[in-house]
Amino acid sequence: MSGHSRRSIGVLTSGGDAPGMNAAVRAIVRTAINLGHDVYAIYEGYQGMVDGGNFIRRMTWGSVGGIMHQGGTVIGTARCAAFRTRDGRRQAARNLLEHGIDSLIVIGGDGSLTGANIFRQEWPELLEELVQRGELSRKKADAHRELRLVGLVGSIDNDMVGTDMTIGADTALHRITAAVDAIASTAASHQRVFVIEVMGRHCGYLALMSALATAANWVLIPESPPEVDDWEDEMCRALRAGRETGRRHSIVIVAEGAQDRFGNPITSQYVQKALEERLGEEVRVTILGHVQRGGAPSAFDRNLGTLMGYAAVECIVSEEAREPLLIGIRENRLVHAPLMACVEATQEVARAIEAHDYNRAMSLRGGSFKDALRTFRTLVQAYPRKPEPGQKRLRFLVMNCGGPAPGMNTAVRAAVRLGLDKGHIMLGARNGFRGLLRDDISEMDWMSVSGWVSRGGAELGTSRKIPAESDLPKIAQVLEAHGVQGLLIIGGLSGYQAAHLLFTHSNQYPAFNIPIICMPASINNNLPGSEHSIGADTALNSIVMDVDKIKQSAVASRRCFVVEVMGRYCGYLALMSGLATGAERIYLHEEGLTLKDLQDDLASLVKGFEQDMRLGLIIRNEDVDPFYTTSFIASLFEKEGGGLFNVRQTILGHVQQGGDPSPFDRIQATRLAARCMEFLIAEAGRVSPAGAFIGLQAGQVTFTSLGDLPRLLDSEFGRPKEQWWLSMRPIASILARPRTQ
Repeated sequence: MSGHSRRSIGVLTSGGDAPGMNAAVRAIVRTAINLGHDVYAIYEGYQGMVDGGNFIRRMTWGSVGGIMHQGGTVIGTARCAAFRTRDGRRQAARNLLEHGIDSLIVIGGDGSLTGANIFRQEWPELLEELVQRGELSRKKADAHRELRLVGLVGSIDNDMVGTDMTIGADTALHRITAAVDAIASTAASHQRVFVIEVMGRHCGYLALMSALATAANWVLIPESPPEVDDWEDEMCRALRAGRETGRRHSIVIVAEGAQDRFGNPITSQYVQKALEERLGEEVRVTILGHVQRGGAPSAFDRNLGTLMGYAAVECIVSEEAREPLLIGIRENRLVHAPLMACVEATQEVARAIEAHDYNRAMSLRGGSFKDALRTFRTLVQAYPRKPEPGQKRLRFLVMNCGGPAPGMNTAVRAAVRLGLDKGHIMLGARNGFRGLLRDDISEMDWMSVSGWVSRGGAELGTSRKIPAESDLPKIAQVLEAHGVQGLLIIGGLSGYQAAHLLFTHSNQYPAFNIPIICMPASINNNLPGSEHSIGADTALNSIVMDVDKIKQSAVASRRCFVVEVMGRYCGYLALMSGLATGAERIYLHEEGLTLKDLQDDLASLVKGFEQDMRLGLIIRNEDVDPFYTTSFIASLFEKEGGGLFNVRQTILGHVQQGGDPSPFDRIQATRLAARCMEFLIAEAGRVSPAGAFIGLQAGQVTFTSLGDLPRLLDSEFGRPKEQWWLSMRPIASILARPRTQ
């Protein structure tokens, strides 16, 4: 029990439901049991706490099996007027103490967490009142004098200070992005304007990020209203200019809380009317509504809920939880902060908007939010800005290298348009270094990348060719012929190795003495200098959706699935998909695989199926071991399973590289492309320009010198020497099976 006394922990979901809540509940229940504590689910939120009885139920390991893929919250949520009264809270305290519960984990928004803190503050007084009323013994009251409280934020709006992402926001972005992609195709068919309303009463996160991810043509958010009085005319001029360039449709995204700078609401109906009057054409409105909150959670939300749930239990059984805490994720790391300080700061944003202090509202949202809005306003233009008189126009080359990764097209589009908007000339090399060696290079204009934001694959083409030293004279000749003054390579490890080759020969070939920047794009997520590669999130979601279907196929049978995923010698996809799908076992190349491991896992499966388990799931990294193949493992388990269960193997293959990029990959590709162009422009004028690879590390954009590549790379296995995600391995193991197995 980790040295902690046994506690009874209650968990409830409150307020609006959010995809990923079930993953958090599962993690809380299983982590608490694993640590030797009792855990109770409080059904129907605070209403269940007030009503008591069967609404407060002791949970077992199996109580939360098979819930990760479900949307909403399986333990329910409800509004509760009674809990807002002291009598209701006193009744809730009595009901909790009937089960010895004096620790609460609340999953909800700022209102739910505020209510929980009031309850915690009143707890000693409520217990004293119960003693005075004869409803609670003095001994029991003295044994539970303190109520511990930890909060997790479940909100699709992503509106809480103290965490970079809230549970449910990523899934909501998936829903919005899919809807806008679908609407865009029908809008283009009819050359029509669509106004799409998304959720976000005081927070424009969903509106702004979905606009960035779908290449919408205008966005209206509460934190940054239009700066001019005749904003309607400005919007219509921009949409009309876009049509003149050949664009067949226009998309305007409106947050439900959008307003002008005087505080007047800007509704989707008002935008529709303004567009119809000024453009003289039919405009359609789509209000996405609660579809944004529904459906299966994304891989990110499953893992976010899981990690936060695990951390909440660890926190509540420690001395850290003597004061109420909020569990969040900051810069890609789990953190905890004082609960009410986060709630107060969150409510301050709403107050700033109500006071029309929009500069403060934007400042409170943070730098990445402001950067995203600035980038969107550049990309949304119908034409690039004209170069300044006398401006030196630089010539930059963009190319892909390595296997295809969803988001490559998004990155190329952003780089080309942002470069053109700065007044520079953008070139594209087709099919990576194969095309470069054939001089297959052409100038790219603003519309040459139109429609690329949502496309999977690589419109510029790509190849895994790494040039040999004998190819360098030809590459230098081609670069000189086109006057290339900066090179952006979007791709995987072969792109990094090729860039390193050019960088280390810059003294020998003047054509290579230019700034070179590599952007990580690989579904394997195996690149140094970045915790997230473009394409990995899309691949992960593809795996999770396929495994969901595989698991559904086993409902009527007792079956074990061995699923092989890509990744080469990097186990990122295996571990993160296993965490998101609740796999019983995950095989990683980083850990190796022995016959003893297989024997132990077989014994565990047999025991589970003897205890009425219906489904087993094993995720295998494709190159975990050359001898213990997916087929071998499936055959071994089938043969030695004693007839208790059937075994099926599934090799997902290249479906993991396909599909339209996820919102995360689109947003990050755009964000990184913007920084890559800033790097190239800044370095192009230097005598000895830098070569680097860009990445997201601890949530921040960083640049690492190409000269450091050999030091950071495990060249034998083509992966970074340090891999941050391996720290999650113990959590996946803890949640996969009870410690008694």
